[in-house]
Amino acid sequence: MRRGESARPGTGRKKQEQTERTRFAMKELELKYGCNPNQKPAKLLVREGELPLEVLNGKPGYINFMDALNSWQLVRELKKAAGLPAAASFKHVSPAGAALGLPLSDTLKKIYFVEGMELSPLSCAYARARGADRMSSFGDWIALSDECDAATARIIKREVSDGVIAPGYSAEALEILKSKKKGNYNVVRIDPDYQPAALEHKDVFGITFEQGRNGLEVTEALLENVVTANKTLTAAQKRDLMLALITLKYTQSNSVCYAKDGQAIGVGAGQQSRIHCTRLAGNKADIWHLRQHPKVLGLQFKEGIGRADRDNAIDVYISEDWEDVLGDGVWQNTFAVRPEPLTAAEKKSYLAGVKGVVLGSDAFFPFGDNIERAHRSGVEAIVEPGGSIRDDQVIETCDKYGIAMAFCGIRLFHH
Repeated sequence: MRRGESARPGTGRKKQEQTERTRFAMKELELKYGCNPNQKPAKLLVREGELPLEVLNGKPGYINFMDALNSWQLVRELKKAAGLPAAASFKHVSPAGAALGLPLSDTLKKIYFVEGMELSPLSCAYARARGADRMSSFGDWIALSDECDAATARIIKREVSDGVIAPGYSAEALEILKSKKKGNYNVVRIDPDYQPAALEHKDVFGITFEQGRNGLEVTEALLENVVTANKTLTAAQKRDLMLALITLKYTQSNSVCYAKDGQAIGVGAGQQSRIHCTRLAGNKADIWHLRQHPKVLGLQFKEGIGRADRDNAIDVYISEDWEDVLGDGVWQNTFAVRPEPLTAAEKKSYLAGVKGVVLGSDAFFPFGDNIERAHRSGVEAIVEPGGSIRDDQVIETCDKYGIAMAFCGIRLFHH
């Protein structure tokens, strides 16, 4: 092109589109090993087309990619359903937390260790997802629905994490993430427009399973069949119930999810009994609330104690094993001032005031005992498929406490 001449119309756009296409030009990606070091060889591959992702930094492994692809689907669907940025914190192919990018209260900023930090909607989403169950999120895989910005990258850099997947990264965010883990932090970009095939396959013991992909779209329409005496579901409850259902869609079954204020606060995954799911997730939800107890907020830690050690100390302090961190000759290892124990009576009293929690289940509740346990954690609205021979008993238990319950009619098993 001679000096002074302009490029032909559309040339720049075509070049950009060509660059986007060549970014995802691989059909296979070799991995170090599979689930365990003895499982070799290992790789990612697609039967048709190209892999819809690229590794921008690090060397993710087999389980990393299992977490990455499951968590990406979750945040993509959550953003579509709620219209807000979304984030998830995954461990062993189930979410420890999932959340929307809603503003954080001063209390949440404190318990999520983000006081004084610049916060964007996306970074709020990740702070919430990470803060749902900080013990389980230690060493997590992160999924972000939107381009990772610097504010989100700064929070990620402070936490112990294996990697992140997002549709893009700002230049500043990418540099921050590349400096994590001595330059080995796993950063994956995924094509946000990628749509998988309608059929999916999985090999077990040399035998291939085939099924239609679970393309169920979670909308408010799934909440219309309210079967209890209380027929009222608020806009906030509907949002949180949809969040719970989308979270369950990508949680190893059996699974139950407690949610509140635009985030999961307790996920019970992979239990053989549904009541055990309800108890496990309920206990996690209770811990999330107890972390906001004035006594916990007032804990004075020794200078230099890291976030992971503080998380562990808080978890033990809240538990029945509080003497493990408050005993003579022990408390000095963690605290600057010896705290008073948080008694069972204080915990019971505090949790009795908890309200505004919702609950989702990936399959029907077979007995009313699940509702009894949910009520103790402040649950006021529930969504489950229905279809149990004891549905009447479950509905009766909800009516006993004024809980609104919708039958969505759809099971959400995930294996």
